[in-house]
Amino acid sequence: MLWQTHKKMSKIHSTAVISKKAHLDTDVEVGPFSVIGDSIKIGKGTKILNNVTITGLTEIGRDNKIFSYAVIGSPPQDLKYKGENSLLSIGNNNTIREFVTINPGTQNHSTRIGNDNLIMAYSHIAHDCQVGNKCIFSNNATLAGHVTVEDEVVIGGLSAVHQFTRIGRLAIIGGCSKVVQDVPPYSTCDGHPAKVYGINFVGLKRASIPLETTHQLKNALKILFHSGLSLPHALDQIEKEFANPSVELSHLIDFIKSSERGVSR
Repeated sequence: MLWQTHKKMSKIHSTAVISKKAHLDTDVEVGPFSVIGDSIKIGKGTKILNNVTITGLTEIGRDNKIFSYAVIGSPPQDLKYKGENSLLSIGNNNTIREFVTINPGTQNHSTRIGNDNLIMAYSHIAHDCQVGNKCIFSNNATLAGHVTVEDEVVIGGLSAVHQFTRIGRLAIIGGCSKVVQDVPPYSTCDGHPAKVYGINFVGLKRASIPLETTHQLKNALKILFHSGLSLPHALDQIEKEFANPSVELSHLIDFIKSSERGVSR
């Protein structure tokens, strides 16, 4: 392979097309036939494989790996978008696999992706989405616009998330699910449309959540989804039953209370 240097000894293949206005930090690698546009910043140690397109106003952090045919920063698929120069920000140590597409924000908004995420092949993250840290998007997981995904979420393959929906921390969504309302933190969710089935025991264990907290969350989810109570009455019951809620339970309660689209039940 033929490599040349570009800005601070980055490794660039001779067939890559890189704007002179782009900023590539140290040790960035760019493979054959990749294209990097003007307003691009890429942090040190990031590896971009062959045939990747990075465009728009895009900032990418350190030690990411972007695989073949990913398209990062292309214009939003939104009729409201009128060509404004909106931001796409990607953090550190993310793995973005083949044919992934990620769009920037619209109308003074931005799309932001945190750190340590695995975004598998053919996944799509639309305009104005906010994705946390340590999430896994299985193949063909798709987010519509303005979706919020909190930390350590797993989205199964071929699943679609409706615009303005929120996915709570440590939730897991089964494959081929249709998510049209908010998915509570720490829950398992599946179906068409998706419904909550229980608690994400495996995810909580991997995240080193104390067993006492896990039992507290399990009982709270049981009240929310299996007691027959309306959502406001279920929340009242939880607050009465758990006088000293854990941080995780408080987060669950606040998430439910702040829902605008309603909660998958």
